[in-house]
Amino acid sequence: MEEEGHKIIKLNIGNVGVFGFDPPEEIQLDMIRNLSNASAYSDSKGIFSARKAIMQYCQEKGIQGVTLDDVYTGNGVSELIVLSMNALLNDGDEVLVPTPDYPLWTAAVSLSSGTPVHYLCDESKDWAPDLNDLRKKITPRTKAIVVINPNNPTGAIYSKEVLLELTSIAREHGLILFADEIYDKMLYDGEKHISLASLSTDVVTITFNGLSKNYRSCGYRAGWMIVSGDKEMVRDYIEGLNMLASMRLCANVPGQYAIQTALGGYQSINDLVGDGGRLAKQRDLAWKLITDIPGVTCVKPKSALYLFPRLDPEVYPIEDDQQFVADLLKEEKVLLVQGSGFNWGKPDHFRVVFLPHEDVLKEAIGRLARFLERYRNKHSRKASSTAAKAS
Repeated sequence: MEEEGHKIIKLNIGNVGVFGFDPPEEIQLDMIRNLSNASAYSDSKGIFSARKAIMQYCQEKGIQGVTLDDVYTGNGVSELIVLSMNALLNDGDEVLVPTPDYPLWTAAVSLSSGTPVHYLCDESKDWAPDLNDLRKKITPRTKAIVVINPNNPTGAIYSKEVLLELTSIAREHGLILFADEIYDKMLYDGEKHISLASLSTDVVTITFNGLSKNYRSCGYRAGWMIVSGDKEMVRDYIEGLNMLASMRLCANVPGQYAIQTALGGYQSINDLVGDGGRLAKQRDLAWKLITDIPGVTCVKPKSALYLFPRLDPEVYPIEDDQQFVADLLKEEKVLLVQGSGFNWGKPDHFRVVFLPHEDVLKEAIGRLARFLERYRNKHSRKASSTAAKAS
């Protein structure tokens, strides 16, 4: 469509850099200054200064027992997710993944010959994991539980009670916890984030984080993975992680030089998510505009960059949410992602990125509202016609 000259408003991906969110200048300068040192391969786990800074960040978050050897840098968290699944899974092994999820988790399990098993998150409880549903889905083949907190796509933050229960379940069944915490500084309304790994010293927990979101540095591909808990229980797994890390030689070295400065410097993300900050204002605006549309509800996100609204099936009897999103794109030139793209089982949700400036958000959601009004009117006429024929 763009090749044909159409201008598309893209609310489909959390690529912060294209919306005018620049990385902190000191990060850029540190990368530039160190380019002459970055042409060779680094240690397969990363340069010393980056891993030392990550280890210290673990201490700040209350994660105990982390040494330099427990820290792996990667080309973004995405690479490390795939690497961590490759090292763990044999054919038919199962991993519990939330629904809705960040779809790379489901894909990484499948690509590693595993079977993703989706446990429900409960919209009526601010998208907290349904622990009863999770327990029911544990089998002898279950190897791990994925926990995405703060959550993409719902913007949920999990309470300490929920996190402790997840830790207890993992302990009881001898499972590894995979904690995706890439949005841990993107918190609104004074919310606090608790690292899952900080709640135990025995349960093996693999924690993922990086610069992409908190430091608006998606393209730098600077992510990390931390192993904590009883590492003796998973010696073979750690050997696999080390082997795979060595096979890909190393992560992007210039990006690694940004990590120490980012973690130790001024945390400008707080200005963006605090009262009056750009992200906070855009979240509030997008949420109000979306929930003002008849038949649309949405749990207000407490974190991250996304809304995950629900379309009332009585008002919008959608059968194919991918087609719904395609029709919106064709008719209104607005691009969203359908709920099924996040492995949500019903065609009644979609995700909205609230990164564009307020005027763009107003225009985009206004177009969405017009599209939904036409959809409602069309369905209303069809329902009236069906009722007339029946009578």
